[in-house]
Amino acid sequence: MSSPPKILVFDSGLGGLTVLREIVRVRPDAHYVYVADDAFFPYGHHTEEQIIARVVPLIGELIARHAPVLVVIACNTASTLVMSHLRSAYSVPFVGTVPAIKPACASSKTKRVSVLGTKGTVKREYTRRLIEDFAQGCDVTLVGSAELASLAEATLTGNDVRDADIATELAPCFVGDGADRTDTVVLACTHYPLLLERLARLAPWPVDWIDPAPAIARRVSALLGSPGRQSDDAGAEMIFTSQRPHTLSRALMPFFGGRVLA
Repeated sequence: MSSPPKILVFDSGLGGLTVLREIVRVRPDAHYVYVADDAFFPYGHHTEEQIIARVVPLIGELIARHAPVLVVIACNTASTLVMSHLRSAYSVPFVGTVPAIKPACASSKTKRVSVLGTKGTVKREYTRRLIEDFAQGCDVTLVGSAELASLAEATLTGNDVRDADIATELAPCFVGDGADRTDTVVLACTHYPLLLERLARLAPWPVDWIDPAPAIARRVSALLGSPGRQSDDAGAEMIFTSQRPHTLSRALMPFFGGRVLA
């Protein structure tokens, strides 16, 4: 029996688990290596040059160590900066994560869309080009949150996070009133879907939340080709770049399709 394909999923922290979860659903036949660069988290606190200098060689080391057939950069901040560098440096296929502005603007009925990301993601020229190319007449509000990614990590690791703190980060997304108000919010950080139930509950009115993870999963599956049989070797590994042991097995297993982490 052939070995299962090995997929490397990389993020600044735990947010990329929301992308991993969708990929595992469509490709249970693969072996997954999830790498959280917690030693450098959060990326939003670093310059563009620092992120590029950090991520590009680190991905090279991970490719050499794990030999994946495909690498997913499950981080908007990193993807808007390093994808061209990675594709130039390494031959393995890469799938990135970028703000889902095109589908959000295509589906908005009020033509008011907000993009909720880190401060780094919303100020990138890449993000602004997406708006120029795909706004389709929508009024797009960019909202850079300084704390929401950290609040999402704290929630997943079992720490108490106040509704008020989440609501403060969320409030600028909601613009206008009546028939001329925001009806779609792009979750432009993979950490944010970890808080989706609370975001929906704390929102001042109902909106459509756009999470790119399912589309990323479809792209990964297409690149892999036809799925093989799921084997006993199709396991999962969790790595923190700080080299701290993970103590979150119970909380993390659902993202890995119920697999016991190596």
